Amino acid sequence: MGAGATILGLSGPRLTRAERDFFAAADPWAFILFARNLEDPQQIRWLTTELRECVGREAPIFIDQEGGRVARLRAPVWRDWLPALEQVKLSGRNAVPAMRLRYRIIAHELRALGIDGNCAPVVDLVQPDTHEILKNRCYGNDVVKVSEIAGAVAEGLVTGGVLPVIKHIPGHGRATGDSHLELPVVETKEKALRVSDFLAFQSVAGLPLAMTAHVVYQDIDPDNPATTSHKMIEIIRSKIGFDGLLMTDDLSMQALTGSFADRTRASLDAGCDTVLHCNGDMAEMAPIVEAAGRLTGKAADRAETALGWRRSPDDVDIAALDAEFQSLMTHQAG
Repeated sequence: MGAGATILGLSGPRLTRAERDFFAAADPWAFILFARNLEDPQQIRWLTTELRECVGREAPIFIDQEGGRVARLRAPVWRDWLPALEQVKLSGRNAVPAMRLRYRIIAHELRALGIDGNCAPVVDLVQPDTHEILKNRCYGNDVVKVSEIAGAVAEGLVTGGVLPVIKHIPGHGRATGDSHLELPVVETKEKALRVSDFLAFQSVAGLPLAMTAHVVYQDIDPDNPATTSHKMIEIIRSKIGFDGLLMTDDLSMQALTGSFADRTRASLDAGCDTVLHCNGDMAEMAPIVEAAGRLTGKAADRAETALGWRRSPDDVDIAALDAEFQSLMTHQAG
């Protein structure tokens, strides 16, 4: 039987005895770390080792290290980066190689800590009214350019030994609300979405992992956000063509309603493979774990395929990559 159909967070920088016992029983497929879990390199390496010991295997450990505002690891120990949208604009025609290098360097920092998954690239197309929670994390609004950059971001991570997670499929850019606090509704017609937002994700549909958007697409399913919508996940699978492991965005976000068990069942029934819960609250995680059950069937196959993307990092000179990145940013044009 496969691992649990869950990706779970924990409460602090060290595992409590209760968490250790809970994770050993729950056997989540993967873990996710946040700033509250991160103090210094030695502590993080010990924590990632402990988490894997809990489940008795090399479970993936994810983080949101986009750079810019969404960065769990920060200076002075780790590099700080410009918001992605700002860097893309500054680097001009060098945006694709610059973003590839940026995420290769980020991958190097993550692997040194025992972290082997990053929730990037962000493939959402920015709009004039994109909510501020997302806006400067995007790469632009031109489908072709965003597609090229997203592919480069994923390449930088993969060659650095880190699994990429595309987000937020099938597109969060048109949302004017913050799904952490409310349920955004996008009224754009499906025909327009297919040649814009959905098309951007189509270009990276061969990647191993993706995270859903807690967004209602009014013209397709007015009753459910993509995370819990069978219609939307059918579009993700058949129209966008993504057949990798599909995880929910965080189940504790206020865009979703109902009990945590209900949210879990609705997500998996709609076609998600695994559910994500981030805040480390065991009282919330317990019903999620029970409702999620184990990875089986296609979901288990997709999880195994995703793990097959893990590789040892290419041997590189990080100082040289840093210098190359700086050169691209200095000599940008276009």
